[in-house]
Amino acid sequence: MNIVKKTALAALTLAVAAPLMAFGAEPDAAAAAADAVGSVNNIHKGLGGIGAGLAVVGGGLGIGLIGKGAVESIARQPEASGSIATNMILTAALVEGATLFAVVVGLLAAIG
Repeated sequence: MNIVKKTALAALTLAVAAPLMAFGAEPDAAAAAADAVGSVNNIHKGLGGIGAGLAVVGGGLGIGLIGKGAVESIARQPEASGSIATNMILTAALVEGATLFAVVVGLLAAIG
């Protein structure tokens, strides 16, 4: 089993076991329901943070692929380097803008 599968299995086990342990430890049903609502809100905050992090990773991968394609294109046609560089910068700026919006939405979900 590689590390990704082990980490996913551990996270899944924790996600299933933690609420069960929390409900088993609380004898009062009203307090248990209040804790469940609080933990759901915390889960939403955590998912918002994870979403913001995934947006940054996706944006970084996108800009990296744009740069890779531009360098390969310039290597094939050096005389077109000016227009390729201009298009690369424009496309990278659009990807960065979309990533910024996704990070803001994820952080707003994590805060609110």
